[in-house]
Amino acid sequence: MKAIRRFTVRPVLPDPLQPLSDLARNLRWSWHTETRELFQAVDPQGSRAADADPVRLLGAVSAGRLAELARDQQFLHRLSEVSGALQEYLDGPRWYQERLAQGTELPVAVAYFSPEFGVTAALPQYSGGLGILAGDHLKAASDLGVPLVGVGLLYRHGYFRQSLSREGWQQEHYPVLDPNELPLALLREADGTPSQVVLDLPGGRSLHARIWQAQVGRIPLLLLDSDVEENAPGERDVTDRLYGGGSEHRLLQEMLLGIGGVRAVRTYCRLTGHADPEVFHTNEGHAGFLGLERIRELADTGLDFDSSVEAVRAGTVFTTHTPVPAGIDRFDRELIARHFGDDGELPGVAVERILQLGMETYPGGEPTLFNMAVMGLRLAQRANGVSTLHGAVSRKMFAGLWPGFDAEEVPITSVTNGVHAPTWVAPEIFELRARYGGTPGRWDAADRIPDREIWDLRRSLREQLVGEVRSRLTASWRNRGAEPAELGWIDGVLDPDVLTIGFARRVPSYKRLTLMLRDRDRLRELLLHPARPIQIVVAGKAHPADDSGKRLVQELVRFSDDPRVRHRIVFLPDYGISMAQKLYPGCDVWLNNPLRPLEACGTSGMKAALNGCLNLSVLDGWWDEWFEPDFGWAIPTADGSAMGEDRRDELEANALYELIEERVAPRFYDRGAEGLPERWVEMVRRTVGTLGPKVLAGRMVREYVERLYAPAALAHRSLDVATARELADWKARIRAAWPRVAVDHVEAVAPSSAGGPAELGSTLGLRVRIALGALEPDDVEVQAVAGRVDSADALSDTQVFPLKPTGGQDLEGRWLYEGPLALDRTGPYGYTVRALPAHPLLATSAELGLVALPTESTGDGAGVLMR
Repeated sequence: MKAIRRFTVRPVLPDPLQPLSDLARNLRWSWHTETRELFQAVDPQGSRAADADPVRLLGAVSAGRLAELARDQQFLHRLSEVSGALQEYLDGPRWYQERLAQGTELPVAVAYFSPEFGVTAALPQYSGGLGILAGDHLKAASDLGVPLVGVGLLYRHGYFRQSLSREGWQQEHYPVLDPNELPLALLREADGTPSQVVLDLPGGRSLHARIWQAQVGRIPLLLLDSDVEENAPGERDVTDRLYGGGSEHRLLQEMLLGIGGVRAVRTYCRLTGHADPEVFHTNEGHAGFLGLERIRELADTGLDFDSSVEAVRAGTVFTTHTPVPAGIDRFDRELIARHFGDDGELPGVAVERILQLGMETYPGGEPTLFNMAVMGLRLAQRANGVSTLHGAVSRKMFAGLWPGFDAEEVPITSVTNGVHAPTWVAPEIFELRARYGGTPGRWDAADRIPDREIWDLRRSLREQLVGEVRSRLTASWRNRGAEPAELGWIDGVLDPDVLTIGFARRVPSYKRLTLMLRDRDRLRELLLHPARPIQIVVAGKAHPADDSGKRLVQELVRFSDDPRVRHRIVFLPDYGISMAQKLYPGCDVWLNNPLRPLEACGTSGMKAALNGCLNLSVLDGWWDEWFEPDFGWAIPTADGSAMGEDRRDELEANALYELIEERVAPRFYDRGAEGLPERWVEMVRRTVGTLGPKVLAGRMVREYVERLYAPAALAHRSLDVATARELADWKARIRAAWPRVAVDHVEAVAPSSAGGPAELGSTLGLRVRIALGALEPDDVEVQAVAGRVDSADALSDTQVFPLKPTGGQDLEGRWLYEGPLALDRTGPYGYTVRALPAHPLLATSAELGLVALPTESTGDGAGVLMR
């Protein structure tokens, strides 16, 4: 028989053990070693069975064991110390509070929206890098004291659990998650009833959602759950699975995340007294509808739509994570129109105004599609990519939104991702650093650690990985139908003294899971080399709807099933946080071979680096930015060529084999007089000590605070109702008048140094006449843009020189602008002149996407060449 309903009967903790409940409910335990060790002491066997999840552990521990612990003075002393440390962590001033005390103007609160959060395996609400990044963002914000509120959805089936068939085909399983068995608490009204948010749907229907709260250190994480009795069956399933369902299903998820998420934040702040956020951070386009809800809030106060847009934009930050248009959610305009307006959400707001925010009305766009990233960019005054290279890729990808500007000037900056060291670094590494003076904030202790201790620890971590792999491989083969008698060979899988390469990530085609299989004979030679063998641990999930990705998984699995090599290469199904925490420390080399430049950042290599694992990667994402020969190896790429994908894969696979064979393996196996690979150990030392501080999530969050959150908060404070109206009216006036703005005449005065040919160090005087139509000089800025010039007269490596108005209008109504242009470099040099809108409340001069440039017949302003 099967139960018709499942629930958990919670134990009653004896009074001396009550602090265990608070420790279990705060997810700081997931990165705090002392708390995890305390719970392991509660019930060592039960801790393993509960996957180290304290909530599950406390739900299963016997009353007798609890009574025993309540009398154990040594345990109670440990409990008091750990509980006190948590309270100090939650209440004490941290970096953010120190900045405030120094007089720095910072937001009173920030709301951080993401479709997924990877905080811990005990709360499986993530699919891959986006969610793990969001989880690390919350943890680092907590460590720094940043007043963040996280907002997401609670998926009752999570993403999926992965297993393999006997033939190696990926199979998906969707276990039902009971929120009452997770480290969550319902947000409740003062009378004890669960708080709810409600969205209006077409046809008079409604979408209800409860608000669950997880506590991530100092950070509340609000998760919306549509599986409530008030909903019809279709609406109950809105939060069933992460990234599941068709277009309408995804749209409802994103409406609930964005619109419902803002309402959840307002509810949370009302009930708890938490400060209302001044800044809203949209982590990828899925949460973009949060801007529409904030527009609706302002419209309810009587502010018009355009003014509300300006007020919302000022306090919004948008982060894009995708380097390809195919990675962005796009909806048919009719679907959007059906869910908004008087028969849906945002009644009273014209549907056409909503559509204008997301339609691809730019060259190269598809004008019938509503693009969530485009809406995110139009409703955010500040935007960023997640590595320097990805920022450049994003500026090109979205350049159509800023016509007339070169891609380099598109107002999308970059903040390179980081990873949360306490979550991902093996405790043994922290312990070794601490013995030589290292602290959580300092990594230079690596220089003081003897080579022998570094190498012995690396081998110990490799040995732990070997045990983990064998255990997981056994479970995988049992799931595939193998009998125990068939699996004796697993006891010989991997060797703790063999160079170990890790490769684990999602399996879209651009990440090229099977590039290593390009020349299988050559790979076998590397795996089975008599003197310098390698071994490879591979993991990854294909999206359930991606059969091509599943075929790649099957191809890798079938190769790794070959009895000739199965002791040297393994595929581990169900890649997730708990596996990754063993995989990164145990590998010597972390492999990443995407199609450049399609990897936005690639944070798995950062996690590996913090554990002393060297990177072997294509120069993409963060590795393009921070690669040095001390930290690993760069795989040569053929991304700039016109060759086909097949030929490119062949060239890059050959480069990979050559690197492993000629440089990586020899350096690992080349031993000195004491039997140590001295050059390898030095690379480990440099990776941990020099690269380590760069890849930290704390560095990333500080950059967000200083470069994006703080300016956004100041802009938000500057835009009261009257100022928002003034700015909206000014933009409308500028847009209407801009067609009559023209650069009519440009003339250059000979360089001041000699009156002859242009020479280094001389100055060129510019005199420009601008027609402004109905505008005034205060409405525009006029600039000379100068730099190197190629044979097609295209400018690069440019500098901007402001020109100032001199005198009034001439008889033809034109304004005169003048200024110097310093000639500070040799070689072919050129310039142009342009006029841009100017207002003190614009974040950048490109914000409106308007620019006036000279025509070919404009004066003598074609440029100047400098020898």
